[in-house]
Amino acid sequence: MFYREAGAFKTNYAADMALYPLPITRWAVVATAVLFIVIAPMFFGEYVVSLLNLILIAVVGALGLNILVGYSGQISIGHGAFMSVGAYTAAHLVVALHLPFWVTIPAGGIMAALVGLVVGIPSLRVKGIYLCISTLAAQLIIEWTINHVQWISGGVQASIQIPRPSVFGVALVHERQIYLFLLAFAIIAIVATQNLVRSRIGRAFIAIRDQDIAAEIIGINIFRYKLYAFAISSFYAGVAGALESYYLGIANYEQFQIDVSIDYLAMVIIGGLGSVLGSVFGAVFVTLLPVVTRIVLDSAGRVFFSYSDLLSLVPNLRLVMFGGLIIFFLVVEPDGLNRLWGNIRNYFRMWPFSY
Repeated sequence: MFYREAGAFKTNYAADMALYPLPITRWAVVATAVLFIVIAPMFFGEYVVSLLNLILIAVVGALGLNILVGYSGQISIGHGAFMSVGAYTAAHLVVALHLPFWVTIPAGGIMAALVGLVVGIPSLRVKGIYLCISTLAAQLIIEWTINHVQWISGGVQASIQIPRPSVFGVALVHERQIYLFLLAFAIIAIVATQNLVRSRIGRAFIAIRDQDIAAEIIGINIFRYKLYAFAISSFYAGVAGALESYYLGIANYEQFQIDVSIDYLAMVIIGGLGSVLGSVFGAVFVTLLPVVTRIVLDSAGRVFFSYSDLLSLVPNLRLVMFGGLIIFFLVVEPDGLNRLWGNIRNYFRMWPFSY
């Protein structure tokens, strides 16, 4: 049984700490890489590839929020604001200094991380709903600042036009070209998160999440690691915001309002708190949910509703479904889609035995 642990012996620490210890896991990673790197851009149409691009951006942002909410136990509904900081930072560096993407995207993440450090300071004294309100205040303050400070927002409608990135002198203007560009950042974010949560910092995050008083007793500096969590999460958000601005060709504060923060929170809850794979599942689910809702209503809803009613029904139904799914997963399956996938995987690991 090549897909089970039987016969997979570990003889050193490197093997024990490997990301993919089982042969079937390594083969699954290779197959997934071939699927998304080779097959997807070759055989999928432009519309499907554009949806994949949005999913890849969402994966980077969801991983960052899951580090904060899922692994360190903090809560934030200001993720969209940190994305806007990264987006405007990258846009200014591109427009004013004509810097390449490999400078502007990390710079957007670093600037968002600095802002996240400031926002994370209250986390030492407040928890739960009070911390949630402080991050909401940060969301509103950053939105207002970007919208009203002209040298940040760029003036009319708070928009900054930016060109698509160039790699080795080739502008990435087609959907398939930008897809491979975004896929590289998504892979880096996934691998970096997997290694982070296995490191000393990641274990400190988990200890603080499970019991912060016990973590402090054993010598963990709670304030420092909470700031780390906010900074790292904000860095991911800044990178995601910069990638979205590159993809859309514009940085605008309306792309990163409070509803975006709620969407990302829904991703980590529905996908699975404290799970890298859950962040991916959540990003896919939440990104495709409006598309599937629109297709279903367009095909079946015309029987019961007029076209004008459908136009007003789709966005409202999306919000209702978001709220209902969050309540469902919190009550029925708090670990989200990742737990459901784990149950399926464990079934085949144990099959044909019932235990």
